[in-house]
Amino acid sequence: MSEFATRLIAWHAENGRHDLPWQQTRDPYRVWLSEIMLQQTQVDTVIPYYLRFLECFPDVSALAAASQDAVLAQWSGLGYYARARNLHRAAQQVVHDFGGVFPRSAAQLAELPGIGRSTAAAIASFCFGERAAILDGNVKRVLCRHFGIEGFPGERAVEQKLWALAERLLPEQGIEIYPQAQMDLGATLCTRSKPRCLHCPVHESCVARMTGREAELPIARPKKTVPQRSLGVLLVKTGDSVLLEQRPSAGIWGGLYSLPEMLDGESAAQAGLRRFGVIGPDFQAQPALRHSFTHFTLTLTPWLQVLSAQAAVVHDPALRWVRLDELAEIGLPAPILKLLQR
Repeated sequence: MSEFATRLIAWHAENGRHDLPWQQTRDPYRVWLSEIMLQQTQVDTVIPYYLRFLECFPDVSALAAASQDAVLAQWSGLGYYARARNLHRAAQQVVHDFGGVFPRSAAQLAELPGIGRSTAAAIASFCFGERAAILDGNVKRVLCRHFGIEGFPGERAVEQKLWALAERLLPEQGIEIYPQAQMDLGATLCTRSKPRCLHCPVHESCVARMTGREAELPIARPKKTVPQRSLGVLLVKTGDSVLLEQRPSAGIWGGLYSLPEMLDGESAAQAGLRRFGVIGPDFQAQPALRHSFTHFTLTLTPWLQVLSAQAAVVHDPALRWVRLDELAEIGLPAPILKLLQR
């Protein structure tokens, strides 16, 4: 077993995280759910979502039997909604193809929707003791610093090099602990900024520490200009209800309910009102809201129209009036929920 793995496993016994809600279990459903939620999302943000999700869908059969709307409602605000749609599809596949029992190998797990190589390896090692390497963001950072790996980890050649290294470092024993030890080291000590190198169990052999390059490695993503986009939305309200439109299943906010969209500007708002058969005077623009995505920044301008009674909107199954006290029961993008709350 590599000295690297030996030291990490020993360190984790005393200093690793042991009280997270998805630890102390080998239930693949719970481990899988946590791994999907933790993609692109911090632990502190995930914990309340994870607990609420399990209350609604305690096992894979319950999740498979739920509607997509119900699943998205519990995911609302967590972002990256393709994760939720894939989670739902994967649950249905586990029930349909495997009788509700998760496959035990990383190779089979990776065939399920939304489960990539690293996530499949984490589930297989945590739950079934398979000797498989993981390579999430924390692990990439640890390996790049410790072994002095040059280049941006997102580049294919660099990532392939990291996978080969991760495979070579796998221990013969303690495989159920080693992946968590790697992730905990990256999350608690080998952090993006201000790493606590002197507390690290492998700092004596770390290339970044020995060469003073802790702040340089891993190499950052090449900077690009972030595009700016603007969009108008219709905020049509009557009494205690608001008009919402379900978005297509593919694309941004796929499957969620949102305010009807249009080009920004007063003439576009008027055209939007006519499109939905909602005709009323005195509509007005509300303060805009900016929301940052991974690849662009969006400015949303809501155009408010208050009606005395619900209008008969054009026949469209994607449109529906929703009471304000029912918003928590459907999936809404975080910025749209902010607009409605405001």
